[in-house]
Amino acid sequence: MKKNKVTSSDVAKASGVSQATVSMILNKKYNVSFSKETVEKVENTARELGYDIPKRRVRKDNKARKLITVFCPTLTNPYYVMLLQGIEGVAKEEGYAVFVCNTQRDLKMEEYYLKMMDSVQPLGIIYTSNPSTCFMEQVKELAEHIPFVVINNREDIMEVDAVELNNSKPGRLMAKHLLELGHQRAAFVSPPLTDRQRQRFKRVEGFVKEFRAAGFGDTVYVKSADEDMDTVMPSIDSEYKMGYDLTKELLKEHDDLTAIAGLNDMIAFGIMDALYEAKLKVPGDVSVIGCDNILFSKMKRMSLTTIEHFVPLKGRDACDIIIRKIHSKNSLDALELQPTSIYHVEYEPRLIVRGTTSYARN
Repeated sequence: MKKNKVTSSDVAKASGVSQATVSMILNKKYNVSFSKETVEKVENTARELGYDIPKRRVRKDNKARKLITVFCPTLTNPYYVMLLQGIEGVAKEEGYAVFVCNTQRDLKMEEYYLKMMDSVQPLGIIYTSNPSTCFMEQVKELAEHIPFVVINNREDIMEVDAVELNNSKPGRLMAKHLLELGHQRAAFVSPPLTDRQRQRFKRVEGFVKEFRAAGFGDTVYVKSADEDMDTVMPSIDSEYKMGYDLTKELLKEHDDLTAIAGLNDMIAFGIMDALYEAKLKVPGDVSVIGCDNILFSKMKRMSLTTIEHFVPLKGRDACDIIIRKIHSKNSLDALELQPTSIYHVEYEPRLIVRGTTSYARN
């Protein structure tokens, strides 16, 4: 009877470690580090089981190793493009290449790219939004051996470097600005509010809390897209269209609104077009405010009141942290890596008042 071939899963089970750990050790990945005991245990187990240890491919060009992977949920929103510009700017200055994984907010795509990391062998990984909860264990394991930075609200269960924005602050700033202008009947338009997108919820929550604190909790509304909208393949105008469609529905439900906030600038542009189509003046009849301060919001015809939170600088900081960690890691013995500091950079948002907000109509 033919004996079954020993697999890396067999080695992992016998060693008491994960399959990913076995793969990285036996393939002698140059960019990951394990304790000497773990390496010896895996190698000895592999030999005892008769596992065919792959021969390491020799890289002729050392520069090929200087690669940073960036996970993006979408590239249709200029916010993520601005983040990438910041990341790539620092990477280029330091001689690193950037490999972008556009997951399109698709769990299967995110899983595909995570599995690819074993062959891509990046020196560092940047997530431009929180990793999906279902892949948190895989991400945590990667973060134990490769420099890893998350941009956005860092999950408390992950001890990784983070460049953050407290997302309740932009929501509160938006609300305070509208309340100061006398708005009492307002709405917040958002993409799906799901567990996977906690940063969205925090922004909405901050907005609603300010209105409730001012005594207008009964006249502030939240209009969000259906959850399945996050699973639809995004197009270049998907968030704009979301803002447009949700606002049309909102106007049918509440015809007395004096202000509408969009989760981001692209949604705010959709809000504005829906209002124009309904023959409502911005800001004369309804004030509109967005968030991100993307390029289009500065154009005179748009002149969108928005929240600045220094997106390109966040990208630069994330890449700077990664490269510092790579240099620090390379200076230590490959098999005796010591714990290093957790970097935590938080940006303070700022209100940018332009032409789409004004005093509430009587």
